[in-house]
Amino acid sequence: MELDYNKLLDMVSEMGYRLMESGAEIYRVEESIHRLLEAYGVPRGEVFAIPNCIIVSLISPGGRPLTQIRRMPPHGTDIYLLEKYNGLCRRLCQETPPFDQALRRMRAIARLHVVYPLPVQLAAHFLGCGMFSLFYGGTWRDGICGGLCGVVIGLCSALMARFGANLFFKTIAGAAASAVAAVLLTAAGLGAHRDLIIIGALMALVPGIAITNAMRDIMAGDMVAGISKGAEALLIGAAIALGTALGLGVTGLIGGGGAL
Repeated sequence: MELDYNKLLDMVSEMGYRLMESGAEIYRVEESIHRLLEAYGVPRGEVFAIPNCIIVSLISPGGRPLTQIRRMPPHGTDIYLLEKYNGLCRRLCQETPPFDQALRRMRAIARLHVVYPLPVQLAAHFLGCGMFSLFYGGTWRDGICGGLCGVVIGLCSALMARFGANLFFKTIAGAAASAVAAVLLTAAGLGAHRDLIIIGALMALVPGIAITNAMRDIMAGDMVAGISKGAEALLIGAAIALGTALGLGVTGLIGGGGAL
């Protein structure tokens, strides 16, 4: 049976799109698409990926070039989906099933993916931020307050996401709300060390995965992607600082300078 190069292009582009949407590194996306093309018998195929775009091009047996461009919307990182799509890509390379079946498998992964409800996410914020406050030397009261500030960050992020805010403004809002909550909790006598509470809570906003992926892309030779992700991480860091300063400044003005 003659290979349908248009369907092949659709399938490999969809796999690359789903991998990148899950938070995969650039080199992983490009390598996965290359391996799929080789597995289906395409001797000549080119892939170019940057954090917000994927371009896949190949040459049909008749010498006609085929190209598909996929624009990547803003996205985060989902380790579960990344692992599932990466495993599916390996199986597709081994089995080379029909293209429609491969697409059905991709859709099945997205359909069966379970997103944790908001209460579970808030509980994770409470536990993680509280533990970080303790890690930095806070008391058990600081740990509880850090957890509560983490819950504030989670609620603020969920609220901003409903309004369609981008990551920069969500980070500013979360950091500001967390700083205000920390000041109020220490003023009420529930927490002892405001700085440790704030630092512990802000760990929920630190772009650790973005920094790691940026360094991995740079070391893999993908300089454009690495620099782009590095700049994104720096902007998020600036948003954390700006939001925290805004929250402390507002509480200081309301409290006549006493909160600072």
